Amino acid sequence: MNSMLSPYLPNTDADRRAMLREIGATSVDELFQDVPEKCRHTQFSLPAPLSELELREELRHLAESNTNLEDYACFLGAGSYRHFIPSVVDHIIGRSEFYTAYTPYQAEVSQGTLQSIYEYQSLVCQLTGMEVSNAGMYDGSTAAAEAAVMACIISKRDKVAVLNTVNPIYREVIGTYVEGRDLAVETIGPDASLSADYACLIVQQPNFFGCLEKIEMYVQKVRDVGALFISIFDPISLGMFRPPGDYGADIAVAEGQPLGIPLCFGGPYLGVFACRKEYVRYMPGRLVGKTVDVEGRPGYVMTMVTREQYIRREKAISNICTSEALMALAAGVYLAAVGKRGLRRVAELCYHKAHYAARAISKLKGYSLVFERPFFKEFVINCPLAPSKINEVLLHERIIGGLDISHMIDNGMLLCVTEVNTKEEIDRLVEILAAS
Repeated sequence: MNSMLSPYLPNTDADRRAMLREIGATSVDELFQDVPEKCRHTQFSLPAPLSELELREELRHLAESNTNLEDYACFLGAGSYRHFIPSVVDHIIGRSEFYTAYTPYQAEVSQGTLQSIYEYQSLVCQLTGMEVSNAGMYDGSTAAAEAAVMACIISKRDKVAVLNTVNPIYREVIGTYVEGRDLAVETIGPDASLSADYACLIVQQPNFFGCLEKIEMYVQKVRDVGALFISIFDPISLGMFRPPGDYGADIAVAEGQPLGIPLCFGGPYLGVFACRKEYVRYMPGRLVGKTVDVEGRPGYVMTMVTREQYIRREKAISNICTSEALMALAAGVYLAAVGKRGLRRVAELCYHKAHYAARAISKLKGYSLVFERPFFKEFVINCPLAPSKINEVLLHERIIGGLDISHMIDNGMLLCVTEVNTKEEIDRLVEILAAS
């Protein structure tokens, strides 16, 4: 009987001898000879093993040291948001037949998953007013970066303009993506003009500071120079405001986390990506389509995958190889569960609660709204002292405060209010700010 060192590494002694002989080594130890001897057999000082019951109690105790959204009110946003998630979302995505992030290539055994992705794509098109959606990117920032590269390929131009009110993390990711592609990214102000060598202009709506942009002005700037317009949108805001397809976006991207995905320490998230039909063959990622089989029955297949690096490496549109299919399913279930009216209700609650909070805070001595412009669910306040100190006080009162953006605006704090924030939480926030 062949011996094995581990059931998870099922190589027999004969297998190991054959592999060593093939690479010209006499022993496994010889493979590690470049590793210093003192580093090969490190002794770890670990506590004694625990039973499952004891370990669960130990982990629970450790978890209690974390600040959590069950016991704390939260007014932090800036790209990741706390929204209510219907229980049906976790119920569906937790089913074993769906519980994978990978896109299924074998249509004959993956009809259910392919159908769910197709329905997600259809919902995104309805939500955004765009013609085509893919099966999901890694997250909002990489979706924006992929959109910028796509615009350069379409236009055969090498400069990308990003409005300075776009999330700074998104701007960093876009800059990283274009490295090595001989493309340039420039951050511009709202009054800057575009020249004919720009491939696109990227605008966030609402912007990083929560304000609504005068979007038509930017669309016109783009049209004047024959470039593409890329919109980064908040999917919840589309319950109230015009979708990208209505104001002429060529490519629309978003962070899909607000659509039924918890904060999860920053991931996994979902990059929503949609575009006009004429650009579909330049779109990164996968696209699931609906067809019929030889007997006329409806079926779902991977319609487009040929643009990716594993198929035509030298002509790759994108290096994205893994779709966020599980997160896309969560977003699809969320949109189906809340429906058109439900999404509008969520958006309205965010809007009205945020404005209630902003009015109350702006009346406090030493506090003021930085931007006197229309906003959705986020707004910037100018504080009488450092936001970091205010956040320390709030945290002591079991409130997670806003994002300290003092490096961008003197004593500026970006606050976010969503439908899950109660009036009592908002009033308590105002009360503590007044006493700070």
